[in-house]
Amino acid sequence: MNKQVHDGEHPLTAKAQSQNQAPWKKAAASLSLVLLGSGMTLAGGYLAGNPQQVSERASNLAVSRVNAASPLPTATGSNFVTQVVQKVGPAVVRIESSRTVASRIPSELYNDPFFRRFFGSLPEQQNRVQRGTGSGFILSQDGSILTNAHVVAGADTVRVILNDGRSFQGKVMGSDELTDVAVVKIQANNLPTVTVGNSDQLQPGEWAIAIGNPLGLDNTVTTGIISATGRSSNLIGAPDKRVEFIQTDAAINPGNSGGPLLNERGEVIGMNTAIIQRAQGLGFAIPINTAQRISNQLIATGKVQHTYLGIQMVGLTPQIKESLNSDPNSGVTVNEDKGVLIVRVMPNSPAARAGLRAGDVIQKLNGQSVADASSVQKAVENTQVGGDLRLELRRNGQNVNLAVRTGAFPTQQVQ
Repeated sequence: MNKQVHDGEHPLTAKAQSQNQAPWKKAAASLSLVLLGSGMTLAGGYLAGNPQQVSERASNLAVSRVNAASPLPTATGSNFVTQVVQKVGPAVVRIESSRTVASRIPSELYNDPFFRRFFGSLPEQQNRVQRGTGSGFILSQDGSILTNAHVVAGADTVRVILNDGRSFQGKVMGSDELTDVAVVKIQANNLPTVTVGNSDQLQPGEWAIAIGNPLGLDNTVTTGIISATGRSSNLIGAPDKRVEFIQTDAAINPGNSGGPLLNERGEVIGMNTAIIQRAQGLGFAIPINTAQRISNQLIATGKVQHTYLGIQMVGLTPQIKESLNSDPNSGVTVNEDKGVLIVRVMPNSPAARAGLRAGDVIQKLNGQSVADASSVQKAVENTQVGGDLRLELRRNGQNVNLAVRTGAFPTQQVQ
């Protein structure tokens, strides 16, 4: 994927929250080291010691959806988790995938006479099979299943094992790399299904229940709370994603990817996706509303059209302004204390064609004030491809009004 055309927050955003005095480019580099050192990883992936990847796939079908939250049950009794598990557990599946990858013999070994004497003339490139495991949950009685894209990425074969032990060959109907959502279909009828909740109504402190197959331990249940909502992908170390994650302290482990995160009523509110290694209680799930929006497109067309402008941006604070203006290599001079600074405009992008420039500060979008990059990203994502956005900017101390016609993200692939 070409990450350079992807709208998103500049890495300065997250670092500036914890180290306001650092120059912005140094801060961005430090953030990467912190996140890589802490081991941001997916909660599922291929085995055989390969790096786990971050991605998500989700589907939106004719499933029972709750738009208005019903009263929360009291959690004073010991059975509310049991009731949720009994209700949802039969609809949670294990997904096994395999793919063939090429392994190249190091040239120094291949050309070594001693090596060739004992092993003969071997091909420089050999194929081997990688096997991975993850979770998913059934959305429709005829076998549509939601899981993470990274669970089935590049798979030659997909196998779905139901809670009752039955096994089916799965077909990937579509996946979306930017949100890590995928839809898998099996040929079956009268399957148990989940009830989908409304992730927009989540509040920190609510109960969270995760069901999945970590490390091959089927039907594992863990509990915790919703620790936070709206965690930007940049903040948690996945800047190539277009997701605002749910954070939970319910235990999520490798193999949980694609499994449901549930509320007290047993409604799916998220899809478990990622963890930060060597840290306790830091798990992340894709909001179910996002997953369903993506899955609707995957089911209809097998691909997803993401709207984009072609900018990198950062929400301004006095500290970020100071860091930028004190760095001779920043390339911009900022006069504003608030708004969203455009750090970079991608060549030949909708933003470039509309006349946006690095250094512009977005004050309003479609008449609404914006304070951070996430607000701009939401507005862009909620606009149809080819739709117009009205931007009110500050440029070199002057007010500038521009209209931008959104484009389709240019690197979408059907897997």
